[in-house]
Amino acid sequence: MKRLLDPDSLRALARGCAVLGAGGGGDTYLTLLQALQATEDHGPVPLVDLDELPDDSLIMPCGGIGAPTVSIEKLENGNEGERLREQLENLTGRKVAALMAGEIGGGNGLLPITWAAPMHLPLVDADGMGRAFPEVPQVTMQLAGISPSPAVMTDERGNLIVFRTISGQWMERLERAAAVEFGGAASSTEFSLTAAEARTATIRGSVSLAIRIGAAITRAEGDPVTALIAEIGAFRLVSGKITDLERQTRSGWVRGSVVVEGLGADAGRLVRLELQNENLVALEGGRVLASVPDLITVLDAETADAIATERIRYGQRVTVIGFPCDPVWRTEKGIAATGPRAFGYDFDYLPVEGLAGAAIGRFPGEAGD
Repeated sequence: MKRLLDPDSLRALARGCAVLGAGGGGDTYLTLLQALQATEDHGPVPLVDLDELPDDSLIMPCGGIGAPTVSIEKLENGNEGERLREQLENLTGRKVAALMAGEIGGGNGLLPITWAAPMHLPLVDADGMGRAFPEVPQVTMQLAGISPSPAVMTDERGNLIVFRTISGQWMERLERAAAVEFGGAASSTEFSLTAAEARTATIRGSVSLAIRIGAAITRAEGDPVTALIAEIGAFRLVSGKITDLERQTRSGWVRGSVVVEGLGADAGRLVRLELQNENLVALEGGRVLASVPDLITVLDAETADAIATERIRYGQRVTVIGFPCDPVWRTEKGIAATGPRAFGYDFDYLPVEGLAGAAIGRFPGEAGD
């Protein structure tokens, strides 16, 4: 049954996408404003299950690519999705039946709604990550053997590039270079697929999940951080304040680290987060508390709103949580594509429930102090 994404749903979706972004995926405040305006102008976007679409329906995964720090200043003009769709239809000779978020995390979970509204197309209740990852081929479609080609990129000026590459890794290299030339951020579609393929090559129900997460924060009675932890089975890694921050935008990435000094029951602790658009690893004294592909999210200690890497500031009071990724990323292929070694770390992936539970003696859903 189709569900219309009304303003309340969009606001809950934005909060949930921010949590699932693990610090990345783009700013949700700005993309929420865009989605609200687009749906006010053109009507609400239907959210459809993949089972509602005919097998041969063409689905267009889409979103932004580049450095999140750039995207909060270099806004889309709103018709990027139409250009992407027109070019994809020209290349494939088929009509696009629905849009899909390439990644549900961050602003990229909302951006397809802005594009779908004026085209009067639905959004499918699925995505390619179940969170946000920094690289183009770090999607479930790649694991399933779906070709990334043809891919299309465009910017707010109207420039457009078509890519046909021999692998997802080459798609990443070439699109990243193009994003830099576009000014650090652009819009793209890759890994187009049919509804039949998407049923086994995507993470289903991720839009609904993000809405539930956002609603749990909004409706929390008492501490919203505690409510969120209980909703998603997360671990409270540390609560404290930001005391050090290094963040650089280069080569189409945001790279750096954040240090959280524990307060209250966590006084005396120092936890460092290392990031590449997203929070990749949480370390305490050389001990790993959590790592990709599991999610590490920085929350405002009072509101439980997730803080993106580009909006972290010195002195903020935060709670850092870690929680499990979708099971597909814990397979051998998933870990090879998105585990710590895929990002250059010299250690193997271990699930957050083992690392964080052993390190700090807390279990999923436990509030902590």
